[in-house]
Amino acid sequence: MSFLAWLILGLIAGFIASKLVNRRGEGILVDILLGVVGAFAGGWLFHIFGASGVSGLNLYSLFVAVIGSVALLVLYHGLRRRSAW
Repeated sequence: MSFLAWLILGLIAGFIASKLVNRRGEGILVDILLGVVGAFAGGWLFHIFGASGVSGLNLYSLFVAVIGSVALLVLYHGLRRRSAW
């Protein structure tokens, strides 16, 4: 996939994941970053379980990226709360 496609997929996945996890966005930069990293993480997780990962700019790839982004956001919020104590 091209760099622009990764950014678009990351932005959409990060936005959807932030709305699912905490009902508000983390900010456009953090949403894009977590979305792109979540796409990689989701692709890796799906590959481990025998499914195909991110394959292009389509709904399946968006689903994989959102799952990875949700996992990263849950981890991010868990670590951020723990470090605040």
